[in-house]
Amino acid sequence: MSSIERLVLWLHVAFVIFTIGPVTIAIMSTPRAIRTRNAPVLRHLLVMTRIFGVASLGVLLFGIIAGQQHKELGKAWLTVSTTLFVVALVLLLLIMRDQRRALGALTLAGSQQAPAAQPAAAHGRGDGDAGAREATAAEAAEPAAAAPVTASSHIANVERGRIVSMGGVVSLIWLIILVLMVWNS
Repeated sequence: MSSIERLVLWLHVAFVIFTIGPVTIAIMSTPRAIRTRNAPVLRHLLVMTRIFGVASLGVLLFGIIAGQQHKELGKAWLTVSTTLFVVALVLLLLIMRDQRRALGALTLAGSQQAPAAQPAAAHGRGDGDAGAREATAAEAAEPAAAAPVTASSHIANVERGRIVSMGGVVSLIWLIILVLMVWNS
């Protein structure tokens, strides 16, 4: 194996490690951000998915170059791996679309939400501080009310379900590709 072939193989493996892992983590973390209605985290995860999704094209590029150098592009396992990778990239585009939709829905739901209720002041007590402490203790004892369900939050939940299912398929595809690469190396 020449030094150029080794460099291409190293670049292929480096792109796999440094792009596929982070994009998978971003995809798998997205449903939690939607469930907790955390729009800033969801925005960050969308940016991560975009950056590492585009960078994962390096995996495909250096994989094709490595296959060409070893004259294995015509082998079935490499064709299947390449096809599966392209399918995973298309699913990544759909996941990014759903992340954008969920972010838009969460942003809209956040802007529609009514301001939080002000704590009631103690009435008719000689010790105003004691009444305020009792009101605070009563609020702490009761569970916090869930945010109202709006059409926007429903849309975000639908997108969350699609992201979960497509993210699982993408992860399974990458696992199949890994098995094919290791099995045929």
